[in-house]
Amino acid sequence: MHRSRGLGILQLTPLRKLPWLVHGFSTRRGGASVLNGQAVLNLSFMEWDSRENVAENRRLLQAALRAEDFTLAPLKQIHSDAIRLFCAAPALACKGDASLTNRQGLLLAVQTADCVPILLVDPQKRAVAAIHAGWKGTLARIAEKAVGRMRLEFGSKPADLLAALGPSIGPCCYEVGAEFVTKFTAQFADASEYFDEPRTGDEPNPLQWLSMAPPGHQPPPRNVHLDLSKANRAQLLAAGLRLPNIFVSGLCTACHTDLFFSHRREGGHTGRLMSVIGIRS
Repeated sequence: MHRSRGLGILQLTPLRKLPWLVHGFSTRRGGASVLNGQAVLNLSFMEWDSRENVAENRRLLQAALRAEDFTLAPLKQIHSDAIRLFCAAPALACKGDASLTNRQGLLLAVQTADCVPILLVDPQKRAVAAIHAGWKGTLARIAEKAVGRMRLEFGSKPADLLAALGPSIGPCCYEVGAEFVTKFTAQFADASEYFDEPRTGDEPNPLQWLSMAPPGHQPPPRNVHLDLSKANRAQLLAAGLRLPNIFVSGLCTACHTDLFFSHRREGGHTGRLMSVIGIRS
């Protein structure tokens, strides 16, 4: 973890070796906002926080990254597969869940509080991308499609790309309905590897005769645990990235609410982290 100006920012060592690149995954500590009596670095406009606090937190983050002269370009995230190409700083926040650029001075950003933030770097073409991958975006293959857009827009070769998957809710804590197995199996041949138990909920109950509930009133099927980071890593591999070039933090936001925000663990009353990447002039 890189510490600067009282903030803790997660950075990837291979990316820090690129002098023209700025990147980082924020943590919750420090900042101008106050949540449950603690100072926090909330980086999204929330009902419980003031716009002035959020603006100051964003200024602090850019200062900690020595990116004060960058134009921050966050997205209005909608849990989609929409990808935006930024050739200049947008006047207003664009709807979408991934952005890419090869222009200097733009700081691409995605906001998360359990979803998977992904930063992509092409060291050869000097192009970057930031991706927000919740379960809907993952199901829509947003990571794989972002690699495709980098090939289209910049001539990137997937084997050259570096990918950093930041802190997100882990399979230890991400409990979803058994119907998610069906959703993902319909899209991915290896979907069974994303779940702790690849049950769809349609399996017959071998102990049905023990239930005293009348027909049609049986308890719902047990939930399963989904590994979102593993699913997105599989997409990046399918898109042509090399395994040694994919780095996964492995930090669970729900397990470490002292360090990160977690929408699920904190019941929705929480802030947002920000993952940023840009090209220095």
